[in-house]
Amino acid sequence: MVYAIVRAGGRQEKVSVGDLVTLDRVTGQAGSTFALPALLLVDGDKVTSAAKDLEKVTVTAEIVENLRGPKIVIQKFKNKTGYKKRQGHRSELTRVKITGIK
Repeated sequence: MVYAIVRAGGRQEKVSVGDLVTLDRVTGQAGSTFALPALLLVDGDKVTSAAKDLEKVTVTAEIVENLRGPKIVIQKFKNKTGYKKRQGHRSELTRVKITGIK
């Protein structure tokens, strides 16, 4: 089994070929491809973690769709002062399909 740990949107994700992963918004249209930097590569029993060896590894992904995450409601309240504040937030996300690890 071949899989890689990649850096995507400030987080690390474990991916293998054919996986659908939801990341922070990536610039591009549906169908376009881009590369993700690999931090670790596991190929069966062989583990590659040296920086100079990982420069040769390319993890390619294809954008499937752009979407928005669930609404998060932020409420602040202080008792006896009349202070109330309400905010909302929805993250901009991109669903990608991993097409290759070489």
